[in-house]
Amino acid sequence: MGKAKVKRASTTIDMTAMCDVSFLLLTFFVLTATARQPEVLEVDTPASTTQDKLPDDNLGVISVAGGKVFFSVKNPTVRELTLKNMSAKYGVGFSAEEYEKFRQLDEFGVPMKNLRQLLSLENDKRTVDLQVGIPVDSTETATNELYSWVQEARKATIEYNRSRDGEKDFVDPGPMKVAIKANADEKYPTVYLIIETLRNQKQNKFSFVTGLRGADD
Repeated sequence: MGKAKVKRASTTIDMTAMCDVSFLLLTFFVLTATARQPEVLEVDTPASTTQDKLPDDNLGVISVAGGKVFFSVKNPTVRELTLKNMSAKYGVGFSAEEYEKFRQLDEFGVPMKNLRQLLSLENDKRTVDLQVGIPVDSTETATNELYSWVQEARKATIEYNRSRDGEKDFVDPGPMKVAIKANADEKYPTVYLIIETLRNQKQNKFSFVTGLRGADD
């Protein structure tokens, strides 16, 4: 006697709920993502095969292109503390509104005497053409403003980390790390002055920012 054949029923899965979840996640990531700010000073970095990444926080970056030196501090709170230190050191006062604008300023390249004028401009008006670069020389005096910016940023980083001591899961990252981002064809004297400025602060360990290339390039 032959076996009875069982009719196979097609299996369908309702994906409506999965699509709803996917769109909700996509919407969440779009709304919470932070847009990357365009660089004021465009730097064509040299290529290398090193894949080490710089930290997203606890970092100061010195950019140099065309002889102009710019500086940036990644943490907005540390930026504000740094400006307060510089304000006291150079005797240049800033309003609460100007401090808030500086918190949003990713990088800049003007002498202290011109910083208030830069902050008074709209974001799209703060072009590289209007910024002559931060004064830098081989001394440890007030004329070497890059020296002061790095020094006060390091102090501000320590102050910020101490203020967070005791927070749950907070681990002190240590001193502020410094990276130099220079054009591949930048003239050596400017880069030398930056390195000398860091050495004068006993900042003998720093990074150079490079672009990634293939091992066979």
